[in-house]
Amino acid sequence: MDIDIGFWLTILVAITGAIWLLDKALRKANKTVPAKMEEGIEFSNSLLPVFFVVLVVRSFLFEPFTIPSGSMIPTLQIHDFVLVNKFSYGVRLPVTNTVILETGEPKRGDVMVFRYPEDPSKNYIKRVVGVPGDQIEIRGLQLFLNGKLIEQDLISEDVFETQCQYRRGFGIATGQVEKVWSYIEDLDGHRHYMQRQACASSPEQARMAIDERTWTVPENSYFVMGDNRDNSQDSRFWGYVPKANIVGRASVIWMHWESLLSLPSFSRNGAIDTAEIE
Repeated sequence: MDIDIGFWLTILVAITGAIWLLDKALRKANKTVPAKMEEGIEFSNSLLPVFFVVLVVRSFLFEPFTIPSGSMIPTLQIHDFVLVNKFSYGVRLPVTNTVILETGEPKRGDVMVFRYPEDPSKNYIKRVVGVPGDQIEIRGLQLFLNGKLIEQDLISEDVFETQCQYRRGFGIATGQVEKVWSYIEDLDGHRHYMQRQACASSPEQARMAIDERTWTVPENSYFVMGDNRDNSQDSRFWGYVPKANIVGRASVIWMHWESLLSLPSFSRNGAIDTAEIE
């Protein structure tokens, strides 16, 4: 389970704020406290502005996230650190996630962070494919939005001799050869990189069979998919993202750090989806 940092920051601000108010009341009443208690009060008072500023920035401006899986490859790599814009889709209160100021709605093509509907303690990151009222249809390897085929221009194809597994229909298959196709996808005018992959006993068999499905996105909900299209747990399998679960729009990669035993890299720094696409 992910640690709810916003919740604990709110608790710390409440505790240190209460101590600060108590200190003000004691000083106004000209009451003295033991020296050790006074040191503790001064230390708490010094932490209050730090906790408060961090809470405000994290809750209303930007929040850092780490990418834990490969579901958004090639756009986001495992161990990328991203900043999420918290005011793109409305200013929300910490802990309750209640919108107090409407500032915008998710758009098709946005990379969005949200609370996983089946376990809100976990944060997921995917690309918005459908907004309320949209009809999403999958026919084999093709994606349709409101009856229109989404263009996917092939830019490269790679074959790897390796033990692998992939999603076949709505199950899992394993094999010895993996093929990876890289594309530029045009999602309602938003062009971005995405990839498909297949795994089979030979390159000739490396083609993924997907059942045909159709979804109509309900009101106040969104349909999301990973850019690593065949290796992503997303709306195709667990449904829609309610508006109440939205955290924010992922906007910037600010660091890549493989592990504590390695040095962080800043070679991938930059705004998400701004790579030159011809």
